[in-house]
Amino acid sequence: MSLFDRRGLSALLDRHVLRLREGLPLSGIDWFLLIASLAGIVVYGVWQRNGRRDADSYLLAGRELRWASVTLSIMATQASAITFLSTPGQAYVDGIRFVQFYFGLPFAMIILSMTAAPHYLQQRVYTAYEFLEKRLDLKTRSLAAFLFLLQRGLSAGLTIFAPSLILTVVLGWDIHITTALMGGLVILYTTAGGARAVSRTQNQQMLIIIAGMLVAAWVIVRSFPDGVSVGDAMRLAARTGRLDAIDLSFDPSSRYTLWSGLIGGLFLALSYFGTDQSQVQRYLTARSVTQSRLGLLANGIVKVPMQFLILLVGILVFAFYQFTPPPVFFNPVEVSRMRSSGEAEKFANAEERHAGAAEARARAARVYVEARRSQSSAAIAAAETALQHEESAVRAVRGEAISLIRGNSSSSDTNDTNYIFLSFVVNHLPVGVIGIVLAVVFAAAMSSSSAELNALSSTTVVDIYRRLMRPDATEAQLVRVARWATVFWGLFAVGFAENATRLGSLVEAVNVLGSLFYGTILGIFAVAFFLRRATGTGTFAAAIVAEVVVLCCYFFTTISFLWYNALGCILVLVLAFASSGRRLAGPHSV
Repeated sequence: MSLFDRRGLSALLDRHVLRLREGLPLSGIDWFLLIASLAGIVVYGVWQRNGRRDADSYLLAGRELRWASVTLSIMATQASAITFLSTPGQAYVDGIRFVQFYFGLPFAMIILSMTAAPHYLQQRVYTAYEFLEKRLDLKTRSLAAFLFLLQRGLSAGLTIFAPSLILTVVLGWDIHITTALMGGLVILYTTAGGARAVSRTQNQQMLIIIAGMLVAAWVIVRSFPDGVSVGDAMRLAARTGRLDAIDLSFDPSSRYTLWSGLIGGLFLALSYFGTDQSQVQRYLTARSVTQSRLGLLANGIVKVPMQFLILLVGILVFAFYQFTPPPVFFNPVEVSRMRSSGEAEKFANAEERHAGAAEARARAARVYVEARRSQSSAAIAAAETALQHEESAVRAVRGEAISLIRGNSSSSDTNDTNYIFLSFVVNHLPVGVIGIVLAVVFAAAMSSSSAELNALSSTTVVDIYRRLMRPDATEAQLVRVARWATVFWGLFAVGFAENATRLGSLVEAVNVLGSLFYGTILGIFAVAFFLRRATGTGTFAAAIVAEVVVLCCYFFTTISFLWYNALGCILVLVLAFASSGRRLAGPHSV
């Protein structure tokens, strides 16, 4: 029976309905892999509690890691579940131009390996913000720590929210319940084990993540219809502009261009890897400055190709759905809600018409592939026109369905970018591979979330509790407070995650959120490193003004978020320099 005849179309719709009503019927192998990944991480974290009585071991894993472990830990902290859930969906919707976001990262790694890493490790600080008090003053240190705690606490909520989407699809539970469950597991795992559990598990988790994404890409390619090659799929994606990786325009309102990636991305990477405690803490665990530097440089070499691979997976999913009818809407929770609403009949009609339009588009896509092989200009032009017509029909019906979802409830989430890759995984990957990919996402979620909570705990204990409240606290007291701080920030993150359903693409949301604060924080550190005679009071005032300007840009202009990082940093530097009335000097040693 052809996939594209009437019976095949009905069978496809029936399968989606069955899965939405009864939850995803995972095989025993898939359930084993999924449960084992969750249980293994949590059990290992609890086991790491034994013998971790001092702050150095709990917060910095004893400062004993080699560069390879540092590299994997840095990558695993950044590569959260958001990376593997939302980035393929981002490529599906917008193409691979998002890769420009990372173009400044390798240059940032070189700069940080020469500046931040040696300063932090030689002074044996617990957090990056300790350095600021030694160079400037207490209030500037406290301001930077506060901005980090606020930004990273909110970002941790997004990191926890991402894997909750999986449990929502797999179990058919409400997203708020699964968010609380995921948050509870991460809190338990991180509170028990501390930095040693975070670093040790991240090594294995990162290897599983890379292997799992390669398997997913291979399976997608194998799922293309007979006679359709990877080259054919890439040409289909290219005709829609999804393979346009470089945008040379200099438009401040365009989110992803070569210049925003090189300049804005450079400042963002400098701030994230150089001042964000969740990343700084990863290379503070290194046994020497050399090992720390090597870890940063290796990350700079590997990160861009890895991100390109993940985006390529999204392009392959896009190509797959050119030949196989996709659902009218990828969020199964909203679809299920519509099926039991007063608009159920209209929505069912939209689903059926969308499947029919997607079937016609699939036929047109095959004709287009054959025309390209014939190299006949007339045939290619005719096939192109026909394919564009069918694509317009698919988009029109999908737009109607989204309007119905929006009209059904004001709280409906009408952006399904985060569900695209997950929907593909659970509906089209074979038994066993589903479990592997889901385990990959959970591994990423656990490694990134635990690193964030551990960094939040460290900053709370070192920069707030020990510095401002109990300077004479014992090692046992510090560890105990660190555990309670982990619980507090975990609950804070879960609270924000409960309201994250309407933020759109998570991979964009988490970077927009960071960009609201990173520029200002980076500016403070740049003053500490490069303005020899700048004062703490002048820097503090400059940071307040810069942060207000950045927030005004976000709320009242169309300037792309990547430019906020450069703007905030430069404003702090200029205003601090003006207030000091002193000349610019080289890096300052303290």
